[in-house]
Amino acid sequence: MAGGGGRPRSPPGGLLGMMAVVAGLGALTGVRAVPKEEQHSIDLVEKNYVYGDTKQEVNVYVKVFTNSPFLVCMDLARSREEVIDPKYLWIGPDGKNLEGQMYVNLTKTGKLMVMGFKESMSGAYTCTLSHKIIETTTQEERVVFEAYKFMVYAYREADHAYQVFVRFTTRECELAPNGQFFEELKKILNNIISDLTCHIIESSYKCHSVKRPKQGLLHELFVSFQVNPFAPGWEEVCHQVPYDCEDATNMRVQEARERIGEFFNKQTYALKHEFQTVPTIHYVDNSFSVTHIDSCRPGFGKNDITHKNCASCCVVCEPGTYSPNNEVTCQICTRPRVKKYGARSC
Repeated sequence: MAGGGGRPRSPPGGLLGMMAVVAGLGALTGVRAVPKEEQHSIDLVEKNYVYGDTKQEVNVYVKVFTNSPFLVCMDLARSREEVIDPKYLWIGPDGKNLEGQMYVNLTKTGKLMVMGFKESMSGAYTCTLSHKIIETTTQEERVVFEAYKFMVYAYREADHAYQVFVRFTTRECELAPNGQFFEELKKILNNIISDLTCHIIESSYKCHSVKRPKQGLLHELFVSFQVNPFAPGWEEVCHQVPYDCEDATNMRVQEARERIGEFFNKQTYALKHEFQTVPTIHYVDNSFSVTHIDSCRPGFGKNDITHKNCASCCVVCEPGTYSPNNEVTCQICTRPRVKKYGARSC
């Protein structure tokens, strides 16, 4: 990982010792394939095969840089029957015949795999199956045509971040050391997670008066910050990971979240066992809470209506929409000129 060295060490009482000093100055998670109608999913998905349906198009979700499942140019019922003189014609999103294309694996039995899937490969893949039916008595032959349509979408796993909320007791709200303490807290937390190329962003605090049952009026600092996996150097770390970086990034930020949770747990222990006099600014026991936040890479977004069977995925933005940033929504172009998948601008 970037940053060098081992994991930063933070003694349990380190922050509390700083609190005492501050107070003294002024007296801290592939392939997904599903049809549009969810009830048909068992019939159409079998191991690494996705079967067609003559009645409706089938949605298939392929993680970027991986291979798609085999798209089968027939439905499951047809695959279990005898098929005479079958012929298959696969057409890609660009309207061209897929036979002979370097990026596909097209078998003699009409199964199609798209390899090294990218967002630009998203779109409609259609197959026409022609086969003969021979009358038993007359031996008369007739040719039957069946069409199958697969909507294949590139997707990424969402990038994870964590919004953290924590509280500290202070003597008064209008104390200069409150701000000094907050700045020092951010430095300590950033140091704990710096080797993971994660950092603290969007940090803030407010001081409030709090009246608790059977207690007098207290003053507390309500601290909020986000644990984010995109500290300077994260792209260099990603270059060391083959294919896509989301899994590695999400593991790093999960580790960062756990370290910060462990850090605040140690504050409770230190208050009880390492200080004879409680510092003026100190951690409020059990005040640590975390909210999970997802974001998508530019060109991708979430839509649990259009893509309800891949609701947790960041799915490639469809033509006429775009996503310029790391939010989770593909925006609609006011003047639809975008005709490609994964647009970052109109």
